[in-house]
Amino acid sequence: MPSPFLEIIELADGTVALRRPDEQGKPLLTIEFSEEARDFLQGNYVEVAKAMIGAGMQMAGQIMEEDPDLELDQQRVLH
Repeated sequence: MPSPFLEIIELADGTVALRRPDEQGKPLLTIEFSEEARDFLQGNYVEVAKAMIGAGMQMAGQIMEEDPDLELDQQRVLH
């Protein structure tokens, strides 16, 4: 059974990833910042990625609370 916990890690290439601690395969989510964005953030891109992941998790929780029977495939509109 997969772990219910998630961890945020920085991969060797600087990509920030979200994964289960007991899995070594493909991460659940990755966030990659361009060099320009990293410079603009003055090296604080990991903290920004953590905030982005946190906001996404909060929104996912709200969506599931509103309609627990909702299948995630029904929500495919990207903006």
